[in-house]
Amino acid sequence: MTLSFSLLASAGHARRGRIHTAHGTIETPVFMPVGTAATVKAMRPEDVASTGAQIILGNTYHLMLRPTAELIARHGGLHKFMNWPGPILTDSGGFQVMSLTELRKMTEEGVRFRSHIDGSYHMLTPERSIEVQHLLDATITMAFDECTPYPATHEQAADSMRLSMRWAKRSKDAFIGRDGYGLFGIVQGSIYPDLRRESALALQEIGFPGYAIGGLAVGEGQAQMFEALEFTTPHLPDNKPRYLMGVGRPSDIVGAVARGIDMFDCVMPTRSGRTAQAFTRTGELNLRNAQFTDDPAPLDAGCSCPACSKYSRAYLRHLVKAEEILGLMLLTWHNLQFYQDLMAALRRAIEAGDSLSGDADSVVRRLLPPAEA
Repeated sequence: MTLSFSLLASAGHARRGRIHTAHGTIETPVFMPVGTAATVKAMRPEDVASTGAQIILGNTYHLMLRPTAELIARHGGLHKFMNWPGPILTDSGGFQVMSLTELRKMTEEGVRFRSHIDGSYHMLTPERSIEVQHLLDATITMAFDECTPYPATHEQAADSMRLSMRWAKRSKDAFIGRDGYGLFGIVQGSIYPDLRRESALALQEIGFPGYAIGGLAVGEGQAQMFEALEFTTPHLPDNKPRYLMGVGRPSDIVGAVARGIDMFDCVMPTRSGRTAQAFTRTGELNLRNAQFTDDPAPLDAGCSCPACSKYSRAYLRHLVKAEEILGLMLLTWHNLQFYQDLMAALRRAIEAGDSLSGDADSVVRRLLPPAEA
């Protein structure tokens, strides 16, 4: 038995579901904090869990290079190695390898690349990517694909997508099925409706317990991303989870949920926290700004995280300006809490029959209104 998905409610195209895995149940829509190198930066695993996070993401490319998947396997797999007992999704490494434009050579077989760490040569194929993810003991494994760059001509996008479909079949053949584990295929095709449809149907012919949409949030803008979702999700099965890779801002997530997406990941909340940016119910704040120097108010009065419940904006700004590590930790914690609060509000809204229609930024403010003074 592979992992399974239950659709519990819907409102318009928005879906409220549940994914059953070997490492626990995932309530959707869900946001996955990114733990690239076997850690969500600046956070302990138990503190990540305290925000309501149910599943995290690990990175095949980085972990196969350091400390190596083989070492992690010797230590009991990624869950035990990093002390995260819940579900883990690992990306295939394809996006990172493709971004090494000066350090890689791609063929039908796979991608030969030089490590950004020590310059050593490695070959990443669909089979090797699946092997690495198996060694990591990923709950959800991603098929190896080429993330089509943007912009791309129709011909370029078609060639890239069809290569990814051939790699998807090889990924499926290499995957070792286990109870509660699953392999997701990735829809490609850039901004072209006919290619997205072709890709979605090709993946369903191969057969996967979940489907991701890749190649978006790569420069095309929110309006075009939403348009691409509108012509892609109708070609995906209703009884399988849908994962939009690498997205995004709160309004991106709300707009994508309204268009039928169930799963998200993005470095934005953690990276923003490390650069003094905070997502709040009153808008985004930059704690480097002088206006917060003597501000006794909490960062976000509607938030229960330690940054908001125990410290003032003035103190948080002091930590940032003094380059104290605690400041980055607290802001990261807050941003992860904000994202998980948003996902919980989305689940409640869909259960209540809210289709989330309207301007995405307005829907975010409606779901998470500012606390009353």
